[in-house]
This record gives sequence, structure tokens and C-alpha cells, in this order.
Amino acid sequence: MIRLFTAEDSKEVVELWYEASVIAHDFIEASYWQEKKADMEQIYIPNSETYVYEKEKHIVGFVSLIENYIAAIFVAPSEQGKGIGKELMQFIKQKRSTLELGVYVKNINSIAFYEKEGFVVVEEKIDESTGEREVVMEYK
Repeated sequence: MIRLFTAEDSKEVVELWYEASVIAHDFIEASYWQEKKADMEQIYIPNSETYVYEKEKHIVGFVSLIENYIAAIFVAPSEQGKGIGKELMQFIKQKRSTLELGVYVKNINSIAFYEKEGFVVVEEKIDESTGEREVVMEYK
């Protein structure tokens, strides 16, 4: 079910990222995420170590790593709450002994998920591109 990303997955992964981002970050204009789609497809995803969660030949989740940093972990809105995020997290915990990520303070559902997964807040800062407060969380 979890496998390494291939170039053929790109469009499906970016659409999943966009749909989930708009919902999870409803405190940021949807146009911001729309403007980031090309960068996700052409820069961020190709330059990270990405794994996809496939179900019935459709990608329903993915996680992207840059060394020990979780650059992205997203589950399709229709598949959330079914354990996919937890499985992706367990998968990458087997690959890395320490992990770090950034998450917006207003994204309380994600923060709760990360805390359940053993992450702790180590820093708070402002995301320059959105002006939103975010926390850096770490897993060891």
C-alpha cells in the first residue's frame, strides 16, 4: 500500500495536496494554495523523498521527507480518520530515528495528531510567506 513516489504520480499527489491544504488551512486564502501548485509539482515533490499510500489504484495519502524533516504529510479528505496518516507516520518512523516538522498553530487537528504520534513542540515562529504562527515539532 505504501510505495515510493514515481513521476506518474505527480498530478494525483498535487491535487490531493491542494484539496487537503485548502480544508486543513481554512484560515489561509485558497488562492495561496492554488499559486503553490506548480511549485509543488515542479520543485518540492521532485526534490524530496516521497512515499504514496495507494488504495484501489488511487493515491489517498503521501508523505515527503527532506532528510529528517517532514515537508508534507497529507491524506485525501475523504479518507481522513481511517488510519492512513498513522500508517504513513509509522512507515517513516522506521526510516528515521528523529523527525521534525512545521505546522500552523491554527491547525489544531494536525497538532493533536502529531502529539499522539510522540512529537513535541520545540519552537514557535512566524511563517514568512503567510504571516501565520507555526510551531516546529520534533520526534525522537
